[in-house]
Amino acid sequence: MHPIVIVGSGLAGYTLLKEIRKRDTSTPVTLVTADDGVFYSKPNLSNALAAGRSATALAGASAQKMAADQQATVLTHTRVTAIDTQNQRVQTGSGALDYGKLVLALGADPIPHGLSGNGTAAVLAVNDLADYAVFRDALDGKKRVTVLGGGLIGCEFANDLVHAGFTVDVVHLGAWPLERLLPVEAGRRLADGLAALGVTWHFGRTGRSVESADAGYRVTLDNGDMLAADVVLSAIGLRPRTQLAQAAGIPVGRGIQTGRLLETGAPNVYALGDCAEVEGQNLPYVQPLMVQARALAATLTGTPTPVVYPAMPVMVKTPAHPVAVLPPRLGASGGWKVECGDTGICALHVDDNGRLQGFALTGSETGRRNTLVKELAA
Repeated sequence: MHPIVIVGSGLAGYTLLKEIRKRDTSTPVTLVTADDGVFYSKPNLSNALAAGRSATALAGASAQKMAADQQATVLTHTRVTAIDTQNQRVQTGSGALDYGKLVLALGADPIPHGLSGNGTAAVLAVNDLADYAVFRDALDGKKRVTVLGGGLIGCEFANDLVHAGFTVDVVHLGAWPLERLLPVEAGRRLADGLAALGVTWHFGRTGRSVESADAGYRVTLDNGDMLAADVVLSAIGLRPRTQLAQAAGIPVGRGIQTGRLLETGAPNVYALGDCAEVEGQNLPYVQPLMVQARALAATLTGTPTPVVYPAMPVMVKTPAHPVAVLPPRLGASGGWKVECGDTGICALHVDDNGRLQGFALTGSETGRRNTLVKELAA
């Protein structure tokens, strides 16, 4: 019996493995990972500094323990180099593996920052536990951090860094943070909350170059402004890892394209998590990943189960001014109805008939999210 082969040991890969084992303890499963295979939760990387948590503290079970607990084979430091969909085989740096079913849980890569200058090699991005360890070391004894990008990850890191005692500049192309998710009033309130904590915002700007200067770096913006920094963190977004699938002739768009059963355009090949584009949607958040893993485990163990997402609000980890957002679906008609209170914003996205399609809540208003989720579900 050829095994189920899972490529990737992030939250998607390991969650799927656990869900498979809840249903089926006998089918062989091999998980292949390019890193050391330590289990950890990636969302914890952006709020661990202020809590004083090191990379070691964030690490959970080792690959050996995960393999033993889940009765699986975990191949660490093994990179998959090619997929032969015809013969159902993957090539790795240490030989070929045949599969009965193949699951791509490849994750996403940081979008390249595109900066010039002699300091570009020192610009950091935190996309996994090893990156976080490098980032922690770089911050040791330092004071000033420039964060490129005021999206979800940029805001969470900015909040965490200021709490941990750093001076933080955030350079963001949008006119307010999280502009793809939040209406302007909610975004400005989040910006004000972080500014009150000590974050300096540079809206409508991008970084042009990073040069070494005085034991630190000089970041030049597109308008010629210069920022002094000891550490530069790029958080301008992630791009699904599609190269491996594309090279194998598997259809990709923004991510690896799948239907509701998470099957790709190649027989017996599936995708989930940050790398997957499920019926046109790429949802790089924890809750969709969990829903996908449960459904796919059922499908792989003999009960075809389409992914059906419940209403899934995204919680932004910015204690300076918390945010809960459930964006309306793509192409939804209607618009935002915004109420501004002293301690928070309640923005409801309603259609022409007044039906709720999504929401953005900040500050004290985030407490309303469960009630609104129920209204959306109805």
